[in-house]
Amino acid sequence: MPSPQTDTPGPELQSPKEAEEPQTPAQGSRRTSSRKEPNAHRKDGTRLGLGSLRQAFSRASQRALTQVSKEDTGLFRRSSCSLFRSFRQALNDGPATGHSQATPEVPSGVMNGVSQQASTGAASEELKPEAEGKSVADLITERQLLAAFEQLLRLETLLVAEKASRTFEQDPTAFARRAMDVCLLYDGLAAEIGAIVRETLDSDGVDAAALAELARVVSAEEEAHPSPPDDGDFLRTPRRWRQHWEEAVRRSAQERVRRPGAGWAFGEAEGASGLAQLLAELGGLVRRDLQKVRQEVQPAYAAAGFPAWEVYLRAFHSAVAQRLQELARDARGCEQLYILLDWAANVYGSPDFLGAPGLALPAEPLPPLLAPDVWARLESDYTSFLEAKIASCFDSILQLEQSHWAAAEVPEVLQGLYQAPLSMDVHMLVAEHVKAAGAISAELEATTLRICTRALGLFVPRFEKAFLASEAVSEPHLGAYINACEELRFPGTQEELEKPLVTATCSFQKHLLQGLQRELQPLFRVVCTRDWLTQDWLHPLMDKVVTFAGHLQRVARPRAQETLQEVHRFVVREYLARALRPRERFRGMERMHGSQKMSLDAQAISDTFQGLGSEATWLDQAIQCVAEILGETYKDDIQRHLETLIRSYPDIRRDHILAILALRRLGRQRNQHLLQHTQDLLRAAAGAAGAEAPRGRVLFEEIKVPSAMAVLITCV
Repeated sequence: MPSPQTDTPGPELQSPKEAEEPQTPAQGSRRTSSRKEPNAHRKDGTRLGLGSLRQAFSRASQRALTQVSKEDTGLFRRSSCSLFRSFRQALNDGPATGHSQATPEVPSGVMNGVSQQASTGAASEELKPEAEGKSVADLITERQLLAAFEQLLRLETLLVAEKASRTFEQDPTAFARRAMDVCLLYDGLAAEIGAIVRETLDSDGVDAAALAELARVVSAEEEAHPSPPDDGDFLRTPRRWRQHWEEAVRRSAQERVRRPGAGWAFGEAEGASGLAQLLAELGGLVRRDLQKVRQEVQPAYAAAGFPAWEVYLRAFHSAVAQRLQELARDARGCEQLYILLDWAANVYGSPDFLGAPGLALPAEPLPPLLAPDVWARLESDYTSFLEAKIASCFDSILQLEQSHWAAAEVPEVLQGLYQAPLSMDVHMLVAEHVKAAGAISAELEATTLRICTRALGLFVPRFEKAFLASEAVSEPHLGAYINACEELRFPGTQEELEKPLVTATCSFQKHLLQGLQRELQPLFRVVCTRDWLTQDWLHPLMDKVVTFAGHLQRVARPRAQETLQEVHRFVVREYLARALRPRERFRGMERMHGSQKMSLDAQAISDTFQGLGSEATWLDQAIQCVAEILGETYKDDIQRHLETLIRSYPDIRRDHILAILALRRLGRQRNQHLLQHTQDLLRAAAGAAGAEAPRGRVLFEEIKVPSAMAVLITCV
């Protein structure tokens, strides 16, 4: 409220009796002038009221009034203006002619004091009642708030009683001036209450006496006005000090919460770190303030039977929520959004942040720190930025792997297996973001895992294509990336990731085998030739297989076993393909030597792969059966060998039988007999190949033999 421009105090308000006494010429002329110029008189009356207030506050400390916030001033100006409008309406309407106004009921103790003051005329002379020799202003300044409030209640009761008795009919502006002074004194009391609340957290200690006095004022006001007044009781409107105190606590909390990071902006380069520091300071301030409320403020209020913990708790919760929502509106980028979500969920949301020993949380739960729609928007924005960030991280991983290829770096061996940095980088990337999201909510954790899975599913084909197109393709690198594909099947991955991982694994295995096949393929050309009968061709081939198997020992066992069995199948298949399409035909003793050579090769191949750990024992009989048919001296036993071959390998066909028989040249009649006998077995084998044959047991189906007519001619 503005102070008068001059220090000269205005005359004190006069009682109606004084108004009837003879006046000095100056006074009479002033009154005559005021009647002619009512507007000027109103201005002068206002000046007189403010002068009286200034005189009353001349000895008071200006601390509370200078520190009161604009919100406090505005609040009580609004309350005073509302009351003044009621005064103006009452003055304009005036009492109805012939009707008397009812005198409001006044507590007996207060009324006795009013009667005593009215009889002496002391209360009418000036609005500065004395309580033990002190004015209302002095009592407010000394923070004897209860005594000041009781004095103001007496003044208010007296003023209402005088108005009801039509004391102000001759000079209605006198009532307005005195009512205004009462309201201004109330405003001063309200400002002091606000100052006490504000100083409670701003100062180092706590004025326990002032807090207890404040609590007593609230209780006294509620006892004096237990229910709202009648509409006609326009002066005796309760101030509701409890509501004012709660509002002061809320404003104090808001002012405190806005101090950390004042002037900080999101546009700065250190936006994420600056936001983290701001929230750290905010959290520290709120913790310290609530701790002070628990340890010092609450006991001071509780001594007067006035609970304060819940009011302060809700005030700070509301202030922090408002501050956080303001920050959320301007947050940008994955880091800033996560910092806000993490602080709300894990720092402020921790059980010990708001709780206190001996002080339970409110019975009615606190509202969410962030409104559900705000929280959902933050999570949505975070996941959108996260998708772009994860994709960028995978680009960086690919570039890092390419730098390893360019430097011709050999994969490390860790715990007996080839290890690619790719696996560790991806695991760290996924684990970091999924764990961080899980610290906020289970829903965000699941969403983050889906984002990482989807990004990895898109990355694997790109990586596979880039690697196979590079010059770094080798057994160690292929083994390392087969291991990496196995390790990337972490728990929780979806089918959308499984498919590209399987495809990449098969592609790496295929290229791994193709390298060996290119080395072994020329060595099979000697099979079933006369040089084959005299050369140890199998030893160099098996050496290459053993060397290759050494790399497989550093590959994860499931894929290593699959690859080893595939090598085993390739060796047997290529051997049979050469044997069933011989470049040279053996007769007599050469055929017998060829049978023995083939039998020895079959045993050497079986022993070698068994020693390497191959579990494809089903391949062992294929070469051996052909060798026995080639060297069988008792022709009737050839049928038994064919039956064993057909039962062991359901994918064998009639053309393969003809090619095997062509190695013996048994003659047309015996060939026809054997073909007729095996025809039923072949039909049964064909059905078993589609229904009961073990998965992956394919051998003869991939062996191409000459046409049936050419074989038949050879047999004849």
